[in-house]
Amino acid sequence: MLTSTILAIQEAGVMDAEAAKEYLSLLGAAIGIGLTVLGAGLGIGWIGSSAMQGIARQPEAAGNIQTSAIILAALIEGAALFALVITLLYKLL
Repeated sequence: MLTSTILAIQEAGVMDAEAAKEYLSLLGAAIGIGLTVLGAGLGIGWIGSSAMQGIARQPEAAGNIQTSAIILAALIEGAALFALVITLLYKLL
């Protein structure tokens, strides 16, 4: 698919093959980063929502629920950061 897109752009006379490959790799990196941030945001939102529901049902366990939610949010942030680094490394190589 990438090759056919590059050929279509090149045949249209818009740019040469190397420039098209560069722009398409930037597009792929942008899509990867966008999906990573979207997934991390949804994951942390679900954790926050579930934590608030748990605290509302059992207020006496609020401390344990909050601690667990913070740890889970940190794990999701770590996975998102790892995915962003991999996406940027893929772009640079």
